[in-house]
Amino acid sequence: MMHIHNKQELYARRKELRTGATPQEAKLWEFLRRNQLGYRFRRQQSIGWYILDFYCPEKKLAVEIDGEPHKANEEYDARRTEYLNFRGITVLRFWDDEVDNDIEKVISKIRTALSL
Repeated sequence: MMHIHNKQELYARRKELRTGATPQEAKLWEFLRRNQLGYRFRRQQSIGWYILDFYCPEKKLAVEIDGEPHKANEEYDARRTEYLNFRGITVLRFWDDEVDNDIEKVISKIRTALSL
C-alpha cells in the first residue's frame, strides 16, 4: 500500500511552513489547536504531494487559507482539491481577509463542516 500521509520527502518543507506561518494561519491555529472545536487538527499535514494548512483526520476535513498567490494558481488549487476530494477529504477555503476581518464566521463555517 502506498503511503500518502506526511511523506518523509516533504518533512523539511512542512517544518518550514509551520515555522513561517502567515499571520492568518497563526490566528486561525489559536482556535484550532488543543481540540478547542472538539476535534484534533494538524498543521501542515501532507497528503500525497500536497501540504495542507490544517487537517482534521477524524473528519477528513482540510482547511486552507488562501492569500494573493492563490489568485494566480486557481488551476493548481482545483487539481489539488479534486485530488483530496477523490480521497474523501472535504476542503474548506478562506481568504486571508476573511480570517483577518471575521474570524468568528470562519470558525462557524468550520464548526458546521465538523458537524456533518
